[in-house]
Amino acid sequence: MRHQEVEVLAIGAGPANLALGIALEELAPKELAASTLIIEQHDDTVWQRGMLLPWTQSQVSFLKDLVTLRNPRSEYSFINYLHSIGRLDEFINLGTFTPYRSEISGYLQWVASSLREVRVEYGRRCVSIEPGPARDGEVTHWLARTADGSVLSSRNLVIGAGRDAHVPAEFTGLPGHRVIHSTRYSDRIEQVDPDRTRRIVVVGGAQSAAELLWAAHRRFPEAQCTMLMRSIGLNAYQSSKFTNELFYPSFIDDFYATRSEIRHQVLREMHVTNYAGLAPAMLETLYREMYQERLQGTERLRMLTLTDVAGARMDGDEVVLTTVDRRTGDREELRCDLVLLGTGFVGDMPAMVRELAAATGAGQATVDRDYRMVLPESYTANCYLQGVNEATHGIADSLLSVLAMRSRDIVTDLLARRGAAADESLLARSL
Repeated sequence: MRHQEVEVLAIGAGPANLALGIALEELAPKELAASTLIIEQHDDTVWQRGMLLPWTQSQVSFLKDLVTLRNPRSEYSFINYLHSIGRLDEFINLGTFTPYRSEISGYLQWVASSLREVRVEYGRRCVSIEPGPARDGEVTHWLARTADGSVLSSRNLVIGAGRDAHVPAEFTGLPGHRVIHSTRYSDRIEQVDPDRTRRIVVVGGAQSAAELLWAAHRRFPEAQCTMLMRSIGLNAYQSSKFTNELFYPSFIDDFYATRSEIRHQVLREMHVTNYAGLAPAMLETLYREMYQERLQGTERLRMLTLTDVAGARMDGDEVVLTTVDRRTGDREELRCDLVLLGTGFVGDMPAMVRELAAATGAGQATVDRDYRMVLPESYTANCYLQGVNEATHGIADSLLSVLAMRSRDIVTDLLARRGAAADESLLARSL
């Protein structure tokens, strides 16, 4: 079994940990950056891997990249990426603040390949994390085990692997080639036979569901594509300039200092700005397509609103959904060849984080203002959580908007604790 020791171990080479890698190189001593390892289970860095469709765009300004809001002069900016690959003129001429998703993905891979001190290693899937054995009553490090049998030991752990996909219980027992969550769409859809797929149902009523619907409509030109949603219909994101101020990194302090019940209110009100809406361009595309199909008498796109899925089963080669009309309570069967789930992510902490919190005796996983998990006093090992702290840090926590400043907060806290530990060690040696 291979054993490796690092000072900082970051799980997941996505935007959050790449922003952290930049911050370590720009703000921390060289020896700390050089003792930082980011591990990624895949063989490359891809943003929104399951939905990396060529026509999809980011909903966030390119200026909210991994570094610009913290350090506008950084060499790791999105603008410098475009310059380095010779596409800055074309992007400027495009006249948009929102790049294509594939451009953001390319930018992330470029950053991962450009880091000088921080290492990124691919094909290393973390299967478990546990506290290291206590020494003199003190837990000083973590042990992360990977699928290849290796063990990684670190004093500082950063988990930035994202939330767990939400697959409603009704679908959990069905074959993976018949029910595809948005996070697996790009790889699994290649296995679907277009000649035998004539009825597709998309479950969900927000942006990811709409993208799945449009992607399926284009990929399977003979298929009937039905969007099934609990809401009364599709809505646009609320994206006024007043609302967008709540996505400023500076709003995090205000939100964190707010009473718990008011936090819940703010999150409820902001739900429609990120989770319960669609980009206006997507709404326009779908409506115009449905309008044209009515004109032509084809009507391959349809929407079932105010509808719940009460059950799902296989009947031969067909998926049979039991639907409930929320207006009347009537139950019906809806038969299809393929179900696509635009059902988002589990609201709770990821399973890996919950299991780690339980192993430490911390109970429920919570973090302080600097994203450090609240641990028992016996822990001098640090664990930081990225992208899963909406309850304490606001709805922008899972978005690109706050990455640059969040990485600064984590690195600043990490350095302060590192310095305090060094001072304590020096004092102990002098006694």
